[in-house]
Amino acid sequence: MVSYKPPINYIKKKAMKKVILIICLAFSFSQTSTAQVDFGVKAGVNYNSESIKNVSEDVFEGAESKTGYHAGIWLRFKIPVIGLYIRPELVYTNLENDVLYKSTNNLTSYSFQKIDIPVLLGKRFFGVGTVFAGPSFQYILNSDFSLNDISSVDADGFTVGLQFGAGIELGNLGIDVRWERGFNDVESSFLNTSTNTNVTFDTRVNQIIIGLSYQL
Repeated sequence: MVSYKPPINYIKKKAMKKVILIICLAFSFSQTSTAQVDFGVKAGVNYNSESIKNVSEDVFEGAESKTGYHAGIWLRFKIPVIGLYIRPELVYTNLENDVLYKSTNNLTSYSFQKIDIPVLLGKRFFGVGTVFAGPSFQYILNSDFSLNDISSVDADGFTVGLQFGAGIELGNLGIDVRWERGFNDVESSFLNTSTNTNVTFDTRVNQIIIGLSYQL
């Protein structure tokens, strides 16, 4: 008897849905709990310093990043005694890159949207400062070029990266700067209609993130 193995993308989607569900349940619990839990909203800008890389064919030139944005919610669980905290976040992110498509000599924008779930371990100091680091679980929702010549863009669904940074908090308002780097390649592909070949490229995220948060 041949056993059925579900596709890897299906497994990734199921895993990501579970992680998002856990974050949402934790957020709901925090609103009724009197434990050492803070929660709030956040938004800010993203700059992806590396865009399209490792292209399987010579079809792109001069990839330049544009400023993106993000928005979401966060929780902070204080760890007694040792003075650390755990801060999971659920964030929607939009990123864009400009690139020259050499097949038609047209400038096009490559945009993709993703859900980010950083799980950060941090430490507060001097009452206002904070430093943190941790993994970021990411799921790409959609990706596309602005040219009609490039269609059916497909990107890896689930990826993992690393975030670390520092910030300051004044009352309920906070601002932080963080760096994010993807651990694994984000393999994307599309059909080059002029040559009828499949083009693959790496869109691994390497970005600076500036975020403003508000504790509710």
